[in-house]
Amino acid sequence: MNRAVRWIPRAVLLALVALFVFGPLVNLLFWAAAETWYYPHKLPVTYGLKYWGEVFKPTGNSMESLWNSLLVATLTVLTCLAVSIPAGYALARRALPWRTLIMLAFLLPQAFPAVPVFINIARIFYGLGLNGTITGVVLVHTSHGLVFSVWIATAAFAAVDRELEEAARNIGASALRTFFTVTLPLAAPGIMASAIFVFLESLDEFTGTYFVGVPDVTTLPLLLFTASMEGNYQIASITALILLVPSVGFMLFIERFLKADVLAKVGT
Repeated sequence: MNRAVRWIPRAVLLALVALFVFGPLVNLLFWAAAETWYYPHKLPVTYGLKYWGEVFKPTGNSMESLWNSLLVATLTVLTCLAVSIPAGYALARRALPWRTLIMLAFLLPQAFPAVPVFINIARIFYGLGLNGTITGVVLVHTSHGLVFSVWIATAAFAAVDRELEEAARNIGASALRTFFTVTLPLAAPGIMASAIFVFLESLDEFTGTYFVGVPDVTTLPLLLFTASMEGNYQIASITALILLVPSVGFMLFIERFLKADVLAKVGT
């Protein structure tokens, strides 16, 4: 009896945590499956897939927004990798002056409030003709994605055993061949994880896209925001679920790549 009484607070706490974590998701699922739902009904009046058809119909703007989101996220990943792979290798393997300041410089986009930063970027891009373009949106997303890609890439290269590189050099491999046959393959899991982080960050980015891309470049987060403001909660919920699927899938996938030895090197 005493044991059962002691479990009551734990059960209540567990229930509250489950409600906090899964409650919004359950509400999202209800809205995604609801065709009619209005006050004072606690549950949807009618269920159906009508709004799923609205989202995926070829003549709607949902598929265009999905394509734009995937295109921008992919280009952002490629741009970040083009910078982070050489930068991460140099920061991990070379005795660079001001190394700590260089690492901190990549954190600057996260150090200030996003809205004033993006407003000023939008003003500069307007003068350069980049507002309302895929290129402008990719550059904005890249400024935030570099935080993940450079820091994780640096940790991935730092986790590579130098003795393996030295062994390759001792048997006649050049520095370039050693990099591509030894260092890069061993650092690839961490780099892959950084690419996934950047992809998810870009896929969910709203503020930068809003200030730089609107009205010509529309992504899924912008579509979600517009639908919510118009009170179309079914479309907003379906869009949110579309964004949720790759996020959950990639995060489970990342667990295979981010090992303890790589995480231990982040920031060192």
